[in-house]
Amino acid sequence: MKIIMKMCSVIWFLVGNVAAQRRRQNAVTVGKERRESLVRAKRLCRVGTSADGEVSSDSDMMVDEEQSILEMQTSSAVEELKSAVAYQGKGAMQKRVNALRELRRLLSRFEFPPIETALKAGAIPVLVQCLAFGSPDEQLLEAAWCLTNIAAGKQEETKALLPALPLLIAHLGEKSSSPVAEQCAWALGNVAGEGEEFRNVLLSQGALPPLARMMLPNKGSTVRTAAWALSNLIKGPDPKPATELIKVDGLLDAILRHLKRADEELTTEVAWVVVYLSALSNVATSLLVKSGVLQLLVERLATSNSLQLLIPLSSPDLSAALLSRQEAAWVLSNIAAGSVEHKQLIHSSEALALLLHLLSTSPFDIKKEVAYVLGNLCVSPTKGEGKPKLIQEHLVSLVGRGCLSGFIDLVRSADIEAARLGLQFMELVLRGMPNDEGTKLVEREDGIDAMERFQFHENEDLRNMANGLVDKYFGEDYGLDE
Repeated sequence: MKIIMKMCSVIWFLVGNVAAQRRRQNAVTVGKERRESLVRAKRLCRVGTSADGEVSSDSDMMVDEEQSILEMQTSSAVEELKSAVAYQGKGAMQKRVNALRELRRLLSRFEFPPIETALKAGAIPVLVQCLAFGSPDEQLLEAAWCLTNIAAGKQEETKALLPALPLLIAHLGEKSSSPVAEQCAWALGNVAGEGEEFRNVLLSQGALPPLARMMLPNKGSTVRTAAWALSNLIKGPDPKPATELIKVDGLLDAILRHLKRADEELTTEVAWVVVYLSALSNVATSLLVKSGVLQLLVERLATSNSLQLLIPLSSPDLSAALLSRQEAAWVLSNIAAGSVEHKQLIHSSEALALLLHLLSTSPFDIKKEVAYVLGNLCVSPTKGEGKPKLIQEHLVSLVGRGCLSGFIDLVRSADIEAARLGLQFMELVLRGMPNDEGTKLVEREDGIDAMERFQFHENEDLRNMANGLVDKYFGEDYGLDE
């Protein structure tokens, strides 16, 4: 999670309380971008959880059926479920499971499942009945699966699940089987993904502790689902859930253990929990730094970078590798936006050489995140929006190791955020390098030409930033004393 900076007289505002506030406010934005581009905030469950033994084989069976037929089948399935729940005779349990399975099939097989029809037919109350304690696992699993996919719908459809939340949370407990607990976590993750109002309801009903405990064992699928649900649950803007989460006994050790595993999908989801923890909670950030997570992040950056050289671009494994690097960079930028001690820790670690390498060699999205880390290392936290104090030794060190060209490349990019970031770093160099070296360094790297492209740019902020720098440091008198 990066910090969004505000420019005033072309000054890098990445400071103290302002930085922390922006970190929290933008955690939600990062979550939205991440879920839309990588893994949706709400997930439709098509094939069940790891151990339910039920795998779909006919997902396209009814794609061409008329909508009216589908709605009729869904209404009929809900009525059949009501009848099965009311039935008390021989084979009652199997009758309920069969009815649940048919409804689940209808809610799982289509790009736009018939959720609204199911709700109008009265599905929620009967599904809640099917979650009753003492019910067989197969029944609980099918009911939770139906609720998962209903929760993947529109906001008003997700809201219909509110009566089911207490039982879904209760089935996260240790007395539940792993498949049932995982399916309930999936449903709750979908609810949390709908927005702050829903997250607050889940938090008030005690969803966080049992989800956190699901991350403690070494059960890959369960941990992945729990981590995804938790990242939806804590993603802001309130920092309290993140602080509460990091204090759960054993959670920090579990995070470190899972990050060391080779399972890219699992480490991806766990890494996103770390992203939100470091974005939202200063307490969590400090505990993460003390735990040795910095070394793990460096290893993740280094390992993923080597994967880029070995795996063809079409490979899905490369996408996972790039994602892991981006997450690692986001966490490092959060740490670098914190205290001076945290900045010094990163600056003095082996992470620095790797970050400088990635700034010049990595794909654009990674390069931009790395630039946030390096830029954050160069300013001290301070209160308010006054001019931040430079950490000059960090700036001199980074520029001396060749990072300026990477930032000027960002200025030349078509990405507005990246161009702003590059201009901000150039301002630090022009203002902060000793003996007025900044102007010569920027000129040597063709930085003047990079800034002049904004002379008539449509973006007013970038135009004012770039023109202001050129006027201040490269005006009519520039070079006359040489």
